[in-house]
Amino acid sequence: MHIQKYIEEVIAPKLQGDGGWIEFVSFENGELTVIFKGECSKCLILHRCAKWITEQIKSDLHKTVKLNAIRKKPYFQDI
Repeated sequence: MHIQKYIEEVIAPKLQGDGGWIEFVSFENGELTVIFKGECSKCLILHRCAKWITEQIKSDLHKTVKLNAIRKKPYFQDI
């Protein structure tokens, strides 16, 4: 399974249960870039989730990745 499909079909549904959302951006040279939205965008322990995601990828896909996590706050929080 490719990392994009894994993020969309395995990780995203788990985060949606808590009101969060993750979007795949890119995977190049071992660096995975994703955007966290919804509840994830304001989560105070996002670093734990990011670590969990890298551990899940290593366990399930046998790949070591560096995660670049971008927070996308809702438009009304930018004001």
